[in-house]
Amino acid sequence: MVLSFSTIQTSLGARNLLQTTTTTPAIPTIPALPKVALPPMPAIPTVPQATQPQPLPTIPTALPPLPSTQIPTALPNPTLPTIPAVPKMTLPPLPATPLPTIPTTFPSIPTTMPAIPLFSPPPSN
Repeated sequence: MVLSFSTIQTSLGARNLLQTTTTTPAIPTIPALPKVALPPMPAIPTVPQATQPQPLPTIPTALPPLPSTQIPTALPNPTLPTIPAVPKMTLPPLPATPLPTIPTTFPSIPTTMPAIPLFSPPPSN
């Protein structure tokens, strides 16, 4: 009987939890900050307007007339000075002896290494 009593107690408790409406906890309100008033902005000083005592001179738009003297269309060709002829140089004849020939065979390089006695005792005197 004890077992059934605890089961009934649990189911009644669960039914009670399901039927009761839960209310959300109240959120605390944040206190409002006091409004800060800024000081007024200083007045901007006014710049005095510059006055021009005289108007600027104007640039003429018309070009002055061209000179009346005529420019020759073709310039006279100046005569170039004559260049004296340079005599041709002749090379001396080649010597009759032939040039030495370069040997085309090279001595071979040995590929074997001589044995170096590393672990042998030094020679005794």
